[in-house]
Amino acid sequence: MIREILSGNSGVDPSKLAGAAGLPNDPASLQAMMMQFQRAMQQSSDGEINWNVSTEQAVEIGRKDAVSITPAERSQLDQAFHVAELWLAEVTSFASLTSSPRALSRAEWSKATMPLWTQLAEPVATNISNALTTVLKEQAPEQLQDMIGQATRMIKSIGGTMFAMQLGQVVGQLSTEVVSGGDVGIPLLNDEAALIPQNVAAFGEGLDIPDDQVQLYLAVRELAHARLFRHARWLRLHVISSITAFAQGIRIDTDAIEELASGFDPSNTEELREAMTNGSLIPPKTDEQLAALERLETTLALIEGWVDVVTAEATSRLPKADAVAETVRRRRATGGPAEQAFSTLVGLELRPRRLREAAAMWRTVTEAVGSAARDSLWQHPDLVPTSADIDDPAALVARLEAAARGETPEPDEFDMALEDLLRTEHEANSGETESDGTDTPPDEPPAVP
Repeated sequence: MIREILSGNSGVDPSKLAGAAGLPNDPASLQAMMMQFQRAMQQSSDGEINWNVSTEQAVEIGRKDAVSITPAERSQLDQAFHVAELWLAEVTSFASLTSSPRALSRAEWSKATMPLWTQLAEPVATNISNALTTVLKEQAPEQLQDMIGQATRMIKSIGGTMFAMQLGQVVGQLSTEVVSGGDVGIPLLNDEAALIPQNVAAFGEGLDIPDDQVQLYLAVRELAHARLFRHARWLRLHVISSITAFAQGIRIDTDAIEELASGFDPSNTEELREAMTNGSLIPPKTDEQLAALERLETTLALIEGWVDVVTAEATSRLPKADAVAETVRRRRATGGPAEQAFSTLVGLELRPRRLREAAAMWRTVTEAVGSAARDSLWQHPDLVPTSADIDDPAALVARLEAAARGETPEPDEFDMALEDLLRTEHEANSGETESDGTDTPPDEPPAVP
C-alpha cells in the first residue's frame, strides 16, 4: 500500500492521510511529506529516525508570520533581565547565570529546544514502530517471511519519519505559544534564560498592563527557573529521567491495531485519525508508569510552585504584578493546542496538577524558616520535599526548625525498622562467633604452647 501511495498508483488521497496524522495538507507540504517518505524508503537499511525532519518542520512553522526582533526590543529585554537579576538577588540565595539571557525568535527557540524534545519522544516512536513491525511479522503469510526483514525496516523508517514530522509540527506550534525557555516547566534550555519578544508582545495584548511591566515579570520568572536548574545540577537529569522512564513504558495494543486494520477503509481516514487521537491504541498505564508519573508530577509541581513564590516575592514592588501572575495561572491551567498535541503524541501532560498546593507549601516554609533554609532543600534529591510534605507543610517546617536548633529528628517507622533489622543481624552474628568452638572456655587457663 505504501509503495502504491508513493508511486501515485493508489486511490488513497495523500492529503487525507496527512490530515489523519495531524500534518498540513497544502500542496507544498504534501510534496515535502512525500519526498521525506521516499527518502526514508531509500534509507531504510538502519531503521534509524531522522530527527532533522522535526527540526526542519518546526523551524519552518516558526518562520511563518515571524516578526524580526528590533534593536529597541533587545534593549528593552536586556534592561528587564538586568532589573530582574537585582530583584532576584534579594529573595533567593541562588547565584546568577554564567551566560547572558537571550532574546530568541520562534524559529531559534524551536532549533535550540529540539534536542530535548527528540530525547523525550524517541522511546515512544521506537515502541510504536516495534508494535507495527511485530504485527507485520505475526500476520504475514509463511511464503513471505523471507521478505519480512526488508519490509520491517521500511515500515520503521516510514513510521519514524511520520512521527518526526508530527513532533516537528507540535514543537513548531509550541514556538508560537510559549514566551520563554522554561515556559512549559521542563528544562528545555541548559543553563540558559530566554524570552521570545513576539510571543511576549502577544501575551500582553488586551491586558491593559504596560509592556515594560509584562516584560519584567516574565523576565523574573524565566531567570528564577533557570537559576534553580543551574543551582540544583541533579534536577535536570532527574526530570528527564522521569519523563524517559514514563515514555519507555508506553506500549501499543497490537490487537487493537489488527482490529483497526481488518476493517480499515483507506479512503476514510477519519477512522484512523480517531484511533490515533483517542488513545485506544495505547493500553492502560502500568504500575511502573504510574509511579514514574507520580514522581514527575510532584517534581514539576515543586519546581513551578517554587518559581511562583520566588517570582511573587521579587516582583512585589511591581504595580501590576498580581494581574500578570493571574494571567500566567489561567494560561497555565488551560494549556495551548500544542501542549494538547504533545500529550496525544507522547502520552504525557506537561502541566502539574498539584501546583497550587506546592506553592502554598513553599510560602509556608518561607514564612517559617526564611528563604535561605527554603532554598537549601534543593541541594540534594534526598532533601527535596515529598508529596507527603505538600500535603502536610507543618511537619516539614517542624523538621526544619528542629534541624536549625541542632536537634536530632525523631526516627520514623522506616528508621526504626532498619535499626531493628541491623540489631538482629548483629546479635545473630555475635552468637555464631561465640558458639563456633574456637574460643577458650572461661573456666580453663590458656594452653601453654
